[in-house]
Amino acid sequence: MPEIKIIDTTLRDAHQCLWATRMTTAMMLPVADRMDRAGFEAIDLMSAIQFDVCVRYLKENPWQRLRLMRQKVTRTRMQSAMRSRSLLSFDVQPDDVNFLWLECLAKNGIRRVRAIDALCDWDNVVFILRQVKALGMESVGSIVFCESPVHTDEFYARKTRELIDRADIDVMMIKDPGGLLTPDRIRTLVPALLRETRAVPLELHSHCMTGLAPLVYLEAVKLGVTQIQTSIAPLANGPAQPATQTIARNLRSMGYTVGIDDPLVDEVGEHFRRVAENEGLPLGVPMEYDQFHYAHQIPGGMLTNMKFQLQQAGLLHKFGAVLEESARVFRELGWPAMVTPFSQLVGTQAVLNVIQGERYRTVPDEVKKYALGYYGKPLAPVEPGVLDRIVANGSARIALAPPPLAPAVPAIRRKYPNLTDEERLLRCLYAGSQVDDMLASGPMRTEYYFDKPVVRLLKELAKRRNPGRVFIAKGSTRLELGPSTA
Repeated sequence: MPEIKIIDTTLRDAHQCLWATRMTTAMMLPVADRMDRAGFEAIDLMSAIQFDVCVRYLKENPWQRLRLMRQKVTRTRMQSAMRSRSLLSFDVQPDDVNFLWLECLAKNGIRRVRAIDALCDWDNVVFILRQVKALGMESVGSIVFCESPVHTDEFYARKTRELIDRADIDVMMIKDPGGLLTPDRIRTLVPALLRETRAVPLELHSHCMTGLAPLVYLEAVKLGVTQIQTSIAPLANGPAQPATQTIARNLRSMGYTVGIDDPLVDEVGEHFRRVAENEGLPLGVPMEYDQFHYAHQIPGGMLTNMKFQLQQAGLLHKFGAVLEESARVFRELGWPAMVTPFSQLVGTQAVLNVIQGERYRTVPDEVKKYALGYYGKPLAPVEPGVLDRIVANGSARIALAPPPLAPAVPAIRRKYPNLTDEERLLRCLYAGSQVDDMLASGPMRTEYYFDKPVVRLLKELAKRRNPGRVFIAKGSTRLELGPSTA
């Protein structure tokens, strides 16, 4: 039986799904060397949302994260992603900006790049994948799995052959961001794709929102998938990927070779368990099957972020209604595959419809651009009545036909003459003072410290509204807190 290769997603998709992408570089570096020696085919590290959270929330230079990880990860390829032509925002970028981004990825240590276009409009990614190979990196093409009347096995097989013929990719991946695949569907999908991939390896990426992904992985391997993406428990399951440890154990029991170092993987898992405990972050647990998930199809990372944002706005009680509305918007917009940016477009429109009480009264610019074909041709027509409301209520500044994009890199370099290309790109893609705020935060923290038990105890006590008297003693050290203490 063939060896099954594991692509690790712990440092990218796992914390995106479970920790709202809040894993810092300091949390990663202590185990980077062990992950490098664990035997993974690749380590997935950065996509658009990781760059975004680094700049806007963690105040970390994402390019510096890549460089620091490159120093630790010297034998395993680190992976990044290109989301069609959009890079970090939802707006389509000129081709030369995308090329410069790829050059910066390669220069800073990335050796494997996957490119996706959720509409399977390969005009948006063929030039990217060809440039990936020209820069000496491994190129991974992707189809985004979705359940709808238009996303048939025949559709995916045709698109797979077209992408392989046009881009000469090294690997083809089934990307299932919503965890929608079932054992029954994988039994028809994988054979249909393998008839088209031929010598190109087939890779599978899924999530555990319905609890079926571990079974889907095992069935896919039996059918001929040779590369799978997993995350290290306890940053696995839940909305994240299946657990590396469990999948490896099950595959070996079926007679397959999985060349990962189990003790090293367990050490990494224990590190992140301690980080979660130290930071009060959740750990992944297996989820029960939820049939309603197939209606809204919102992927794991977005589901976590949506709930978090509604809670911050005091609207968590609207979460169920937003999911119901997401299912309706998804259908009305012509079944766009529920992955960034389209899952965000559907979810944002659903939130607005629910909160405002009038559907499509407010239309985000990105929704109007999608309906007008700015991101590629929708796979199915937008419902006519909905399209009319989108055009009427969307911004009048958006032309009914997308304008051509002129090269932008020369102007960016003239505007920022004394900066690196990496910083130029960030300043081009982030508005206002966000990059300045990130740089002003000072040197990136690179060492992670676990709280001592007494510090953790005091932190927990501080969260209580009306603490009583607290008395702590160890040797000659005494600490007393209570109503009578100053």
